[in-house]
Amino acid sequence: MATGSRTLWKGAITFGLVHIPVGLHTASTEQGIDFDWLDKRSMDPVGYKRVNKKTGKEIDKENIVKGFEYEDGHYVIISPEEIETAFPRTTQTIEIQMFVDASEIPFLYLERPYYVAPINKGHKVYALLRDTLVKTGKVGVAKVVIATKQHLAALVPSGPVLVLNLMRWGDEVKAAEGLDLPAAGAKAPKIAPAEMKMATQLVEEMSGKWEPEDFKDEFKHAVMKLVDKKVKAGKTETVIQPEEEALSQGAEVIDLTELLARSLKGGAKKASGSSAAAGKPAAKKASAKTKAPAKKTAAPKERKAA
Repeated sequence: MATGSRTLWKGAITFGLVHIPVGLHTASTEQGIDFDWLDKRSMDPVGYKRVNKKTGKEIDKENIVKGFEYEDGHYVIISPEEIETAFPRTTQTIEIQMFVDASEIPFLYLERPYYVAPINKGHKVYALLRDTLVKTGKVGVAKVVIATKQHLAALVPSGPVLVLNLMRWGDEVKAAEGLDLPAAGAKAPKIAPAEMKMATQLVEEMSGKWEPEDFKDEFKHAVMKLVDKKVKAGKTETVIQPEEEALSQGAEVIDLTELLARSLKGGAKKASGSSAAAGKPAAKKASAKTKAPAKKTAAPKERKAA
């Protein structure tokens, strides 16, 4: 357990009349390779945006609402306030529902672990619960609300620390029905005694003590080795993050391009139309002759838009 880790959540473990003040700490970390997206033509960073799928334009977070699709193409919009009213029980508690044998919970249900540490002089009661779970071989099945979402969880002793392992709900785990599996029990395939003996012997020879440090992400290490090799060889690229002002200017250019495209589609009709429409460009040219500075500033804008 990493010392000095930030407390993510403060609350209490409750069962019966027992109340143990505790805090949650991250017990896992993502160590995979994190690649950034780059435009191979210019080495500009490619970002992630909230985009309206119909218009293709980016929208602000304030304009996004939560919708539940109850039928194909039909949604119900639900506000955060309505969600809070519908389920107000966001008390900071790890509420143990029952205790079960540790062997009864399949690994399939376990999802994300958190360390649980006592706070506010709850150490003695914390130790009592931890040691009782070890002695009885039980784990606590609890419900907890974290970040407005309710989770099923298993409270498991692991050496000196209690671990709260968030679990998948029962309806989130798919049944194994429909898989082409060999039968078990009396209908199982007949396995010769010699085959079972050799298989057992092989398992015993490959058995050992669980040491998590012995298992490493070989893919990550291979990629990092390649990265180091390219850095030493000078095979690198410089990526300049655009400033916010440049990003906003780019958005204006995109909008302008769209407007120009629309204008070009209707340009032929206007050119062959009334003489009044043809007279407007002439008026602009006349005013340009009388105002030389306006002509100088207009030309660069036209080249930029093109």
